[in-house]
Amino acid sequence: MPNRYVCDVLDEMRKLYETRNFSGLLGLIEEVQTLVNRMEAGLRDYKDAGYNEDRIAEIKKELKELRKQKKKVKNESQD
Repeated sequence: MPNRYVCDVLDEMRKLYETRNFSGLLGLIEEVQTLVNRMEAGLRDYKDAGYNEDRIAEIKKELKELRKQKKKVKNESQD
């Protein structure tokens, strides 16, 4: 089965309404629900990935500061 978009399914629902043939409506509603659930999960994953990137940047900054402090302490101990 080819990938379908929510808009495609909604267009199909509109055609059912035009002909007043509602026999396939429940299946299309389930299909829309599945497609929207996938879309929301993808958005959630995308948001989580963005959070992780921000957290990685924070940790790298902290690591850089710690390395500076380590170098400073090492230089002070050698004096």
